[in-house]
Amino acid sequence: MRDQGSAVLEGVRIAGREGHWRLEVAGARLSLAPSQATGGGLVLPLMADAHVHLDKTFTVDRMPGRPSTLFEAIEMMSRDAEGWTEADLRARASAGLERAFAHGTGAMRSHVDWTAPKAPLAWGVLNELAQDWRGRVELQLASLSPLDLLAEAGEGIARRVARDGGVLGAFVYRNARLPEKLGRVFDLAERHGLSLDFHVDEGLEPEAQGIDAIVAETARRGFGGRVLCGHGCALSVRPEDDVRAVLDRAGAAGLALTVLPTTNMWLQDNRTGLTPRLRGLAPFKEARASGVEVLFASDNVRDAFCPHGDYDMADVLRATVLGAQLDPADWLGAVTTDAARWCGAVHAIEDGGLADFIWHDASDPDDLVSHPRAARQVWRGGQPLQGATS
Repeated sequence: MRDQGSAVLEGVRIAGREGHWRLEVAGARLSLAPSQATGGGLVLPLMADAHVHLDKTFTVDRMPGRPSTLFEAIEMMSRDAEGWTEADLRARASAGLERAFAHGTGAMRSHVDWTAPKAPLAWGVLNELAQDWRGRVELQLASLSPLDLLAEAGEGIARRVARDGGVLGAFVYRNARLPEKLGRVFDLAERHGLSLDFHVDEGLEPEAQGIDAIVAETARRGFGGRVLCGHGCALSVRPEDDVRAVLDRAGAAGLALTVLPTTNMWLQDNRTGLTPRLRGLAPFKEARASGVEVLFASDNVRDAFCPHGDYDMADVLRATVLGAQLDPADWLGAVTTDAARWCGAVHAIEDGGLADFIWHDASDPDDLVSHPRAARQVWRGGQPLQGATS
């Protein structure tokens, strides 16, 4: 019920807490107390999407076809990028932010393709959008450059990324002289006080072992908590003992892993007329067991890399649960609190905390995953969003 700027949700389940609760909204703050009532729904913190590509999003209708390999998708997107304008970028990225906000995402990290020393048009546009969306979706930007470019001509890139409060990123895949080039990237990060985010081993060749070199350099530099690796698909086809050893070193080094289920399951082992045998998911259960923090994220939404998606982290959670046989209650942090921290935000449901949360018409996380059309209401600043109930 609601009355004069206050509201009470009775008998709710709250993610990460046992039992049922009385959740009272007074102004922009929460008050929590145990409740004897039941059946009040499920409350989650705001979602966070720690790996997206707002510069590429909503271009799928412009693609000449649907690529079946990563490098075909890269080529299609590169050709499309030649025609990007400020208006085009702003419209498409804004549409993505609007969808994310409506679904309950409060923080996001977007990678931005950066393939020449000069800052791309998209970097400026998305920085402006980050300012426009502050207080609704906290948008953090990460540059995404080929490793060779960043290693050879990265000083100006790193300087600009640091000036704009971003994250330094690189695409790593079977590069020659890999340890040497990664060392230069870590040098840039040290000089400019930057965190790092790598697209690494995004394929199904066992010899793709970039993550090993990143783990070693992270440990050597003491960069724990500052290095995030996305994809790691090749880990899924490497020998088990080899994978365990790499992940144990990654956990000790403090490296984290972002799993991108929708894009990787769509693009990896994609052969016309054949059912995929290899899904491309990094062995993230084993990673967590080794002490590696694991996040889930949307990655590509309706572009050459993945033709589907809607910036809905509940859908991403559902896809991962089904694709990897998970207990959803054990992995909520991968799309809420843990992911938010890597995006530089804090999302929590606490007594006296901000009244920013998502209410679902579900009895528990299993029920949430089982009913994708269940009603949902996003609350921000103590008020439900108009039109945000689905």
